[in-house]
Amino acid sequence: MNDLELPVTRYARSGDVNIAYQTMGDAPLDIIMVPGLTSHVEFMHELIGYTAFLRRLSKFARVVTFDKRGQGLSDRITGASSLEQRMDDVRAVMDAVGSRRAIVVGFSEGSAMSVLFAATYPERVSQLVLFGGFALASEVVPNQLESKIAQSIKVWGTGAMIRGVIASQATNPEAVSQFGKLERLSATPGAIKAIALLNAQIDVRPILPNVQVPTLVLHRRTDVQVPVALGRHLAAQIPNARFIEYPDGDRLLVRRNGSADWRYRGICHRTPRHFVHRI
Repeated sequence: MNDLELPVTRYARSGDVNIAYQTMGDAPLDIIMVPGLTSHVEFMHELIGYTAFLRRLSKFARVVTFDKRGQGLSDRITGASSLEQRMDDVRAVMDAVGSRRAIVVGFSEGSAMSVLFAATYPERVSQLVLFGGFALASEVVPNQLESKIAQSIKVWGTGAMIRGVIASQATNPEAVSQFGKLERLSATPGAIKAIALLNAQIDVRPILPNVQVPTLVLHRRTDVQVPVALGRHLAAQIPNARFIEYPDGDRLLVRRNGSADWRYRGICHRTPRHFVHRI
């Protein structure tokens, strides 16, 4: 693939559901990206810095992105699937691309899926990276859950949610419009409500001590959606996990120039102490 081409979307079969995925690069190292609440494997390439970010990683790895069931280009479903079902979509995608073992990178709620996958299939995970993650969802939205979900659904598709994800662009009309399109393409308001209610039940605390792979937990001190204390707590419960806290910046990992705040090459080492976190 040259720098002008975008990856082709393909489908993996997970039970009765088709999961949309893309791959970039052909190096022997595999990186599986587990998305958060919003994703669309094709439209994400229109976000500034996203494609450049993946291309940087593809210089030394095969990078696999996918849409969770019910979202993006994956099959729409009735209601919301359990965390265990969504977790198994990672396995299905890995099987489809012929990946026996990979670095699994989870973003936000995708961190819980990644933790569950690493504990369930330790032989298929070489390293685990969790960005902006949490172990217990009720600590993220402790009060008036249904009211807050209703407020989010009311503005879903307008781009208003950008304030909690890319705060620096919240006053940029073009960025807000683009983020609104991502929301609409990612899922319908009804689907997001079902997913949000299910995500509110996430509690992977009992699983964390069973994660035996080298783990890196990253969190921004300025994260307004998931307080940094939850990231610290998440890392503290995973054996030998390394925690790195960033003092500022948006909730997204990718910068406008396609760089990131940590080095994927570093997580290829066998122990967490070797992680290096600047590109």
